[in-house]
Amino acid sequence: MSSDTDLVVDGGRRLRVRSTGPVDAPTIVYLHGTPDSRLTIDICAGLPTSSRVRLVAFDRPGYGGSEFARFDFASVAQDAAAALDALGIGRASVLGQSGGGPFALACAAELGDRVTAVGVASGPGSFLAVPGAVDELEEVDRQGLALIGTDDEAAARRFADGFEPMAGLPRADDVTIRSAMRQMLPSDGDALALPGVADGLVAVMREALRQGTDGCAWDNVAWLGSWAIDLSAVTQPTWLWYGTEDPLAPVAHGQWLSEQLPHAQLVLRPGEGHLGIYTHWDEIATTLTASSL
Repeated sequence: MSSDTDLVVDGGRRLRVRSTGPVDAPTIVYLHGTPDSRLTIDICAGLPTSSRVRLVAFDRPGYGGSEFARFDFASVAQDAAAALDALGIGRASVLGQSGGGPFALACAAELGDRVTAVGVASGPGSFLAVPGAVDELEEVDRQGLALIGTDDEAAARRFADGFEPMAGLPRADDVTIRSAMRQMLPSDGDALALPGVADGLVAVMREALRQGTDGCAWDNVAWLGSWAIDLSAVTQPTWLWYGTEDPLAPVAHGQWLSEQLPHAQLVLRPGEGHLGIYTHWDEIATTLTASSL
């Protein structure tokens, strides 16, 4: 059964942490996407897997139940450490989905031996380094990108403008949210048809955006500009999982990451989209937990 814990970090900020699974099983810390929330681990926990696994996730500031504050790669890694400390977990693997991918890499770089293995599922590389990536951005995001490093607050406001079409989803009916997901993810019909996935994602999206889009905006500030991550410090075994028909995270991002990371294995899934974390959950969970034994 899943349970939530509210931690007080940074002298008073609320961080909401969720955990599920046997307390004596190897742990995977899930770094959620943009937008996404800690509730995704409930979907994963309901999918078949041959591995015993404990799942832990937390909402980044401004998402779900976590109080908003400016954040970056280093502060999210420290939030991950605080979550592990509160749950009495010494070491764990990390898994970042979509926009959570760079944060998973940051956890590995910042927390060292405490992280046993890393998984990035459909995550972005550095837009400034991946060939053609900036050209694929919407104009409002290019405007925000130009402000990073000189006026991050203004950059975040521009990114928030780009997320405005999503701002009403928490108040939308289930049919509308499902329709929006199918339009955004045309190659993910198989994933959305899995038991519990579509309904689970409706709940995930409502929770993710119930405070608004500030969390999404600061995600973009963190990983659209120059990365404050030493990728050479990610010495843990690392797996990069990408669908070749993913419109949100083209394989060029996975290829770039595989060239930067010391111990990365790139897995390309022909014809698949953005939500391979669900269709291949058994493989992902087994791979990451095996590295924790």
